[in-house]
Amino acid sequence: MIQKIIKAKCSSKTARHTGCSKAITMAAVATLMLVTLNGCSKNNQEGAQAPAPVVGVVTVEPTTVTLDTELSGRLQPIREAQVVARATGVVQKRLFTEGSYVKQGQPLFQIDNAPYVANLETAQASLATAQANLAKANADVTRYRPLVQANAISKQEFDAAIAQQRLASAQVKSANAAIKTAKINVGYAYVTAPISGRIGKALVTEGALVSQATGTPLALIQQTDRLYVDLSQSAATVLKLRQAMASGQLQTIEGQVPVTIVLEDGTEYSEQGRLLFTDLTVDENTGQVSLRAEIPNTSNLLMAGMYVQVKIPQAQVGNAVLIPQQAVTRGTTGDTVMVVNADGSYAPKTITIAQSQGNNWVVTGGLNAGDQVIVDGMAAVQMMGAKKVQAKPWQPEPAQNPNQPATTPAQQSAPTAEQGKADSGNATQSAEQK
Repeated sequence: MIQKIIKAKCSSKTARHTGCSKAITMAAVATLMLVTLNGCSKNNQEGAQAPAPVVGVVTVEPTTVTLDTELSGRLQPIREAQVVARATGVVQKRLFTEGSYVKQGQPLFQIDNAPYVANLETAQASLATAQANLAKANADVTRYRPLVQANAISKQEFDAAIAQQRLASAQVKSANAAIKTAKINVGYAYVTAPISGRIGKALVTEGALVSQATGTPLALIQQTDRLYVDLSQSAATVLKLRQAMASGQLQTIEGQVPVTIVLEDGTEYSEQGRLLFTDLTVDENTGQVSLRAEIPNTSNLLMAGMYVQVKIPQAQVGNAVLIPQQAVTRGTTGDTVMVVNADGSYAPKTITIAQSQGNNWVVTGGLNAGDQVIVDGMAAVQMMGAKKVQAKPWQPEPAQNPNQPATTPAQQSAPTAEQGKADSGNATQSAEQK
């Protein structure tokens, strides 16, 4: 075609030498363009043979999965004691550190005990008087006994001496009881801890007048090495739980069902608790049954009053699989996942889901051991229209620290001053090279 154009231009009667030269130049340019287009076509054909896209997969490994339910509740101390005044008087000293651990019987407050010490001394004096009267009465009875036998005194006088002896003995006993009471009151002036545990802040200060009659609150002690959490669950669910325990389908700790605590930030507590008991009756109005779980707190991480979630196992399912929720496509016709075949191709599989567990689905049917389920990367595969993929193990993204502020898109895209200087220097150097 190019040769025909050159021949036509050069053989024309009106053609000149310059016109023939232009024709030859245009033919050369056209030839160069054809060569370039041919090279691009070859490069496109080579690019069509790009490697298969990479997808993240999880390998199916059937195991025994525990199906559980989450209930909410607040932690309560296993023991709690309100320290109150048992003696009336002015507080002289506080003998403990607020927030510290105290032992049973440890002194906490010192109340002015001067009136009670005086009462104790009065009771001791009364005892001495009663003992003196008893000694005299005993001597009179001893002296009158032979005299009454010899009819030297009347029997009436002897009976009076016996009565006086008994009266003096009763007065001694009464004085001893008064001394005990006085000692108890003196002891009440030293307020001690009724139980061992963590003590809170003092509710009174030195110089405050406290009363035994009204029972002035002084402090609060909580035993928190173990904590209770009270829950409510439907009667039908509790019945299934008892049946699973009776049949041995659930693993127990000392005959009790283990429970897991989930804190407010979503993390699981390191120590495992146990379900203590269920109430004996069902609430007629709500159809709920009260439950109580016990949680160990040896590290004192948990505090009374905290709101927590409690995972209670309901049953154990064998030959089940945990699949990330993002790998499952849910629809009205069924739930499906994409599985990578041995030759690198992929195909959908219909699965059966029992329930959710965290960020996973508990799959009880539709998958076989060794199946590679695609978790991420399918969007790129569909955009490229690839028929085959390369599988690599999927790794979940680490959870972001809730205390770390999220980075905004503006912060991500805005360059720093150092970056700006570096980019400017690179641009200058590039221009100089050019």
